[in-house]
Amino acid sequence: MTDAREEILARIRGALDDVPATERPGDVPVPRDYDRLPARSRPDSLRVFAERLADYRAEVREVTADAVAASVTRACAARGLRRLGVPSGVPPAWRPHGVELVADASLEVAALDGLDGALTGCAAAIAETGTLILDGDERCGRRALTLVPDHHICIVEADQVIDGVPEAIAAVAAAATEQRRPITLVSGPSATSDIELTRVEGVHGPRHLLVLIVS
Repeated sequence: MTDAREEILARIRGALDDVPATERPGDVPVPRDYDRLPARSRPDSLRVFAERLADYRAEVREVTADAVAASVTRACAARGLRRLGVPSGVPPAWRPHGVELVADASLEVAALDGLDGALTGCAAAIAETGTLILDGDERCGRRALTLVPDHHICIVEADQVIDGVPEAIAAVAAAATEQRRPITLVSGPSATSDIELTRVEGVHGPRHLLVLIVS
């Protein structure tokens, strides 16, 4: 282990030999001209996004803006969810009826584990990969809120769905680089598999993901 470590460090030192001592990473521009997807129509983007989510075994529904709360209420009743954790910025129009909503004011892990689920928004979504992007703002909430409870209900507004990965990452770049917030990418419920390819859900996060696309 020591020999391998020294070899790796020696290679790093060698690669840095010609770098001026005063130079900082930000001084050297890095090309970001990644390939971009041809723009899809809005209906096509939403269709691809929903298909990709379904491939990952997420539950997906399209709803109108005035039906979000009712849809969340029905989803909670169907799965027996009685207590949902919510970040501070969840709009009143998203809040279900007959469900206890627990504000996540830095809840301890044990308290988060005692919740039935979490209700959040997202910062953006990637159609091509069926991925939600959470950036830790007042609608997305803390990373722990969407990783500890067993169920995650995420509200995605249609104009948040972006076709490709480079475009979507660019849309949330400021949250990471300027505001120093953590970025979480969610593609379906948490899942893993063993050497025999037996799929197990809920190991490293929620075992059920419901995405409501507001169109």
